[in-house]
Amino acid sequence: MRILSIFGTRPEAIKMAPIVRELARTPGVDARVCVTAQHREMLDQVLDLFEITPDVDLDLMQPGQTLANLTARVFMAIDPVLADLQPDWVLVQGDTTTVMAAALATYYRQVKVGHVEAGLRTNDKWQPFPEEINRRVAGVVADLHFAPTERSRQNLLRENVPIEQIVVTGNPVIDALQWVANQDFELSLRDVPTSDTRLVLVTAHRRENFGAPLEHICAALRDLAEKYLDVRIVYPVHLNPNVQEPVYRLLGDVPNIILLPPLDYLPLVHVLKRATLVLTDSGGLQEEAPGLGVPVLVLREITERPEGIEAGTVRLVGTDRLRIVEEASRLLDDPEAHAAMSRAVNPYGDGHAAERIIKAILEYPR
Repeated sequence: MRILSIFGTRPEAIKMAPIVRELARTPGVDARVCVTAQHREMLDQVLDLFEITPDVDLDLMQPGQTLANLTARVFMAIDPVLADLQPDWVLVQGDTTTVMAAALATYYRQVKVGHVEAGLRTNDKWQPFPEEINRRVAGVVADLHFAPTERSRQNLLRENVPIEQIVVTGNPVIDALQWVANQDFELSLRDVPTSDTRLVLVTAHRRENFGAPLEHICAALRDLAEKYLDVRIVYPVHLNPNVQEPVYRLLGDVPNIILLPPLDYLPLVHVLKRATLVLTDSGGLQEEAPGLGVPVLVLREITERPEGIEAGTVRLVGTDRLRIVEEASRLLDDPEAHAAMSRAVNPYGDGHAAERIIKAILEYPR
């Protein structure tokens, strides 16, 4: 059985890496990897960490690429790969432009599609944009849906996906997180505080937060930095100019806010292990931080990962300046409130998602 894994961004690579590694040691499987390099530098970090050498590297990233242009180039580049490799299955993960275009191109070739992290929904096509529609398109053509949680499974059932095509596997990001967190690594980033200093990790880069929402987030971070002089706020800043410009303009002169280039996944996980609190609009950190007992405040108005909220590990705070400061202050000031979130059970998996995904493919009727 030939199985082709296609991905293009760092988050996809992190979540696909455990599956790629497991496929490589599975008897009877010819495992191949194709990367679109939708995000070049950040993707390469993960390929190196997990020792993955792509069989096909399309290297599609271009400066200032639009969604339409990228989508067209993914379609045009993926189709010859499918024609050449003739896979029995194509695996895609999540909700990026690469996922949507690769899944649809695979359908055009009448090849089976497995969708990893299937069934996440906000039911608002504009939040997150364009991810909500990307994952729905992948879901329409998928033959197997690897739902990370029971809630995701229920979302798919409500959309009339046949029950036998859905497998609850957990999220492979927990597989990746556990592997990386156990790697020997000495955190030696410049200006990152020592173990006796409280650390707040921040990531904010989503399209829907460009402009005023991101400026409100920056204002809240500045308020927190001025209020808590004993806290260091570590913010690895996304390379997108829509993020770089306001963040460095508004926060570049604050002594206890540490602005860094995007971190490789290995140091990021080890910063996360040291963190007291995470403020993020990222999807992955909503899943990863609870796995390490770190409370998460989500800088969005809605999330497709409500399981964390229900479990008590995550809280939605949006992008309102005062609310961000209020909720972060509560966790920094109240040890009981912090402990209640940090002790909550992570609902996203046990570190064996990759094994379940491959088992489901091998058992699928031919």
